[in-house]
Amino acid sequence: MQNHRQYMKSLMKELQDILYKVRLQSVNGKTDVQVKDVQIDSRKVSAGSVFVAIRGEKTDGHKFIEKAIESGASVIVCEVMPDNITEGITYVQAVNTNEAVAYMAHNFYDGPSTKIKLIGVTGTNGKTTIATLLFKLFKQLGYKCGLISTVQNQVDDEVVPSTHTTPDAVSLSLMLGQMVDSGCSHVFMECSSHAIRQHRITGLHFNGAVFSNITHDHLDYHGTFEEYIRVKKSFFDGLSNDAFAISNLDDKRGTVMLQNTSAKKYFYSLKTVADFKGKIVENALTGLVMMINDREVHFRLIGEFNAYNLLAVYGTAICLGENSDEVLRILSMLSGAEGRFDYIISNKQIIGIVDYAHTPDALENVLITIKKLRKGYEQIITVVGCGGDRDKTKRPVMAQIACDFSDRAIFTSDNPRQEKPEDILKDMEAGLNAAAKRKAISVPDRREAIKLAVSFANKEDIILLAGKGHEKYQIINDEYLPFDDKEVLKEMFDLLQK
Repeated sequence: MQNHRQYMKSLMKELQDILYKVRLQSVNGKTDVQVKDVQIDSRKVSAGSVFVAIRGEKTDGHKFIEKAIESGASVIVCEVMPDNITEGITYVQAVNTNEAVAYMAHNFYDGPSTKIKLIGVTGTNGKTTIATLLFKLFKQLGYKCGLISTVQNQVDDEVVPSTHTTPDAVSLSLMLGQMVDSGCSHVFMECSSHAIRQHRITGLHFNGAVFSNITHDHLDYHGTFEEYIRVKKSFFDGLSNDAFAISNLDDKRGTVMLQNTSAKKYFYSLKTVADFKGKIVENALTGLVMMINDREVHFRLIGEFNAYNLLAVYGTAICLGENSDEVLRILSMLSGAEGRFDYIISNKQIIGIVDYAHTPDALENVLITIKKLRKGYEQIITVVGCGGDRDKTKRPVMAQIACDFSDRAIFTSDNPRQEKPEDILKDMEAGLNAAAKRKAISVPDRREAIKLAVSFANKEDIILLAGKGHEKYQIINDEYLPFDDKEVLKEMFDLLQK
C-alpha cells in the first residue's frame, strides 16, 4: 500500500470539482482554488486544507472554525455561516455537512468506489462474520481484496487497525483509494446503522448489499425500533439498478428491507424456498453439515446463526459470478472472524467460548446453539455484561436471557465507560424473575467474574464469555485499558491446572 503522505501529496484538486453533488445554500469566496485535503478534525488541518464543520454526537465542529483557519485552512464548509468572515478564506454553506463531506471525500479521491466491486453488509448480527468470510473466500479465489470491519481493516495482506465498524467518510474514501491503488478488485465492508444515518457511506457506489437480520439494538441512538429499521432500509433504497441485494427471508423484515430497492433482489433461507436454500443436517462442536442448494457440505463454523452467515456469503459469491462448486469447496475450509464463537478447551476438558454477542438476540442465538451442542447435562455458565452510556432498555432483557438459557449467570462489566458498573448491574438485575435470581450473581470486576466462572466449572461444562469478543480493551471512563476475554480465560484455565 502506498505511504499515506505520498498518497496525499499526489492529490491536489480544485474546490469547485469536489463540490459535485453537494447541496449548497451559499458560497462566499472563490471556488477555483486548489485544495490539498479534506479534514473534519481541526487538529489535522494544515495549509491548503478544506475544513468541514460536522455536528457530532459529543461536539460541534462549528466551534473549531477559527482554530482551523489559524492552522492554515483555505476553505471552510459549514451549515451556519460564522459571524466573523476572514478575508481570503472561501466559505461554503452546505445543507448538511455530514452529507457534504461524504461527497467531497468521494470526489477528492477520484471516486474509488466506482473502480472496485464494493459489497456492503448490514444488519444487527452477523455483519463481521459475513464480511470476513467474503474477504477470506475471495482471497482464496485469487483476488486482491479489501476488508472494512469491526475487527480489522485489511488492504489485501496489510492489516490496518479498526476503530469503528464503519470509518468516517474521509478515512473511508482515502482507504478505498489506497485499496484501488494496491490493485484490489473487491472490497467487503460492514455498514453500521450509525454510518448510514451519519452519511459516512453517502456517495459510494455499491455493487451489492447483504442484509443479515434486525433485532433490538442501538435504541439509545435511533430512539425507536422503527427508526432503526428505516435507517437500515435506506441503504437498500439507495442502491442502483446495476447492483444486487441479498436478504434473509427468515427474518420477518427480510422482504421489507428490499421492497423499494432498484437493485436485483435475491433471498436466502433455512426454512422456505429461496434463491439460496440451506438445511442443517448436523450441528456439532466439530462444525456444521449443511445442504446448500442440494449440495451437502461440511463447514468448520458452528451453529444455526453461522448457517445463515454461510448462506449469505455463498449467495453473494454466486451473484458476483463465481463458480458454485469452487465457492463451497473453499468455504468448507474457512474459519470465522475472531471473537465470534471462538472456543478453547482446557486440560480439564472445560469448554470456553468467547463471543461478541452484545444484543439480546445475539446472546439468545449463541446460548441456544450451545444448548444444542451439549451432549448431556453439562452446565452452561454465562458471563455477561452491558455497555455503559448505551441502550439501557436491553439490560434487563439480556440478563433474563442469560438466566433462561444458562445453569449459572455471572453479571459483570462490559465497557462501563462513564457509568458505575454497579448501576449497570442493578439495571440488569431489575429484569429477573424469581427463578432467574437463584441462578444469577453480580461481580463488577470482569477478570474476577471469569475466574469465578472457571471455579464453578467441572469437566465438559461450557463457559460463555459474551459481549466483548475480539476486543482487546475495557473502556472505563475515557480510558482504554488492556483486556482480552480469550487471554484472561486461558490464564484462568492455566491457574486451574496448578
